[in-house]
Amino acid sequence: MLRIAASIVAMAAVSGCTNPPDGSTSQAPARPSILLVTLDTTRADAVGPEAGGIDTPSFNALAARGRRFRQAYATVPETLPSHSSIMTGLYPAGHGIHENARFLESRHPVLAERLKAAGYRTAAFVSSFVLSRRFGLQRGFDVFDDEAQLGASERSAADTTGRALAFLPGGSPQPLFMWVHYFDPHAPYTPPEPFRSRYASRPYLGEVAAMDQQLGRLVQAFESSAPGPIAIVVAADHGEGLGDHGETQHGNLLYQSTMHVPLVAVGPGITPGTIDAPVSTRRIFHTVLDWAGIDPALSLRGTEEEVVLGEAMRPFLEYGWQPQTTAIAGQFKGIQAGALESYDLAADPKESKNLGAGANLPAGMRKALDDYPVPSVTAARTPETLDEDARRRLASLGYIGAAAPPVVRRDAPRPADMVRLFDVIEKGSGLFVQERYADAIPLFERILAEDPNNLDATLRLATSHSLLGHEPQALEAFKRASRIAPQSIDVRTYLALHLARGRTWQQAAPLLEQVIAEAPERLVAIDALAAVREREGNNAAALALRQKARTLRPFSAAELVHVGDLAMSLQHTSVAIDAFEAARAASAAGFQRNLELGVLYLADRKLDAARTALDRVPPSDRGYPMALFKRAQVSVLLDEPDKAARIETARRHADATTRELISREKLFR
Repeated sequence: MLRIAASIVAMAAVSGCTNPPDGSTSQAPARPSILLVTLDTTRADAVGPEAGGIDTPSFNALAARGRRFRQAYATVPETLPSHSSIMTGLYPAGHGIHENARFLESRHPVLAERLKAAGYRTAAFVSSFVLSRRFGLQRGFDVFDDEAQLGASERSAADTTGRALAFLPGGSPQPLFMWVHYFDPHAPYTPPEPFRSRYASRPYLGEVAAMDQQLGRLVQAFESSAPGPIAIVVAADHGEGLGDHGETQHGNLLYQSTMHVPLVAVGPGITPGTIDAPVSTRRIFHTVLDWAGIDPALSLRGTEEEVVLGEAMRPFLEYGWQPQTTAIAGQFKGIQAGALESYDLAADPKESKNLGAGANLPAGMRKALDDYPVPSVTAARTPETLDEDARRRLASLGYIGAAAPPVVRRDAPRPADMVRLFDVIEKGSGLFVQERYADAIPLFERILAEDPNNLDATLRLATSHSLLGHEPQALEAFKRASRIAPQSIDVRTYLALHLARGRTWQQAAPLLEQVIAEAPERLVAIDALAAVREREGNNAAALALRQKARTLRPFSAAELVHVGDLAMSLQHTSVAIDAFEAARAASAAGFQRNLELGVLYLADRKLDAARTALDRVPPSDRGYPMALFKRAQVSVLLDEPDKAARIETARRHADATTRELISREKLFR
């Protein structure tokens, strides 16, 4: 019998049989070591024994001795929210992550936390910045390896496998839970040789084949090195459009190309074979808990069927288009996006014939679609505290968040009807991030010609004109944004930033003050108002704003030096010392403010620290004569044995400024 969750928000309670499929009640071998492998951007038809045009022997070998789920579905066609479901057992409406670049709240326990509490060693090796530790999935892992080459946002499956294999010979008798994430099939598709030549006309498949090779290395090493019985589960987080239904990549639509994924499980209590009933990848969470002897409910070792749910909210959250949800039960699939689409997947696996609202869908399926909660466009936006480095890394992977929450409208277009704009939006947003504003402007104008109420495109258009110095065009675009969203704090923020860049920069201050009063943690407004205050000569207000911003995000070494300079100008010695020391820690050998730091420590009567800082000033520094003078002062105050020699050295290297200071220094008499 088909069942849906009693609570769509909790999304975790599908009741039913959880016994092994052979009907026995015997317990599986206790505490196996468990390997979870997630394959990014891997379509169900691109891997496995039924895949066409590609050979994936490693996955096929697992499928031959395990249970393959032929109708497995991701919860979201994006990396972070899909993995959040795998790691919490919840649909996005339960864990709250609907897009990349969000933060999973600690109130949602993740798989590694549950296993660590049960006595498992835990280790993770992820291949993309999208899953880096800052987004919340690192909790519970003893090792969370998310490092790539300096400045890179991803690493290859070969690199990630190498790191995992280096960890494996641990020798501990504790059972191990290891999560390995491969990112390779993500665009752009650049497979290594020999797969580049072998799949020259289909480089996406070349990426999948190369990843499959690394999967084989990993599985072999895990089975030979991990202690105790072995359990393995391999699944994709989502698929790839490859042009199906007009979608080139993923994230915008809910068709099979991006939602239907490979899933195979091997381990205690798993009878080999294939399962045709639809299942959600969120149940991987429950299956791992079952293997670990924690909780058997909802395990894929059982035979429970369910109404599988999913969503694709990015077009809604970014552009204000219709929210999209899907439900799959038996052979039928429904997609709700303003209007209902329905498909018989057994007869029409390509979803080419929409049966519409009149289809005879299984019981509970329509209700599941109707009851699925739609997130708030403001609650789900990219956090203000995401620093520029994180935004740059996400942009390099193709993820560029909206400039502002969209306006929700009853007559919003269906994403499936706007596929002609997907690539235009991606290209325009990418050019904007690359600061190629002149090239981006025609693309934003094209978007607005077809979607006049697209607030994101309007604000990017206004900002592009602003940064190019096109004052009339910028103001006209800001007026348009105000008509679309008259109450939007984001429109006021970007208008204030425009004013702060221009000749009438003084007009920005009251607008920025208003924005900060309404949104005290809006970093872009805090930074802009700090710059305005400095131009006014109000360093005290500027310093207070910089210090506030520093509590909200990491500062670069250059920013910390600037804070130190502001504090010095106001004779705020302790604040300046703190900022300069933080800058020194951030820049290591590149730090060039040791003279200032030494002077500050001397003023604060911290003579040992002053001595250390002044000794770091190199002869090549323009302030070297002053450093020698200050060092001689410190030497006298500390009554060092070589104080006379230091005074003489200061005299010998004196410049016009320090020569006068030395002649008047009472300490030197």
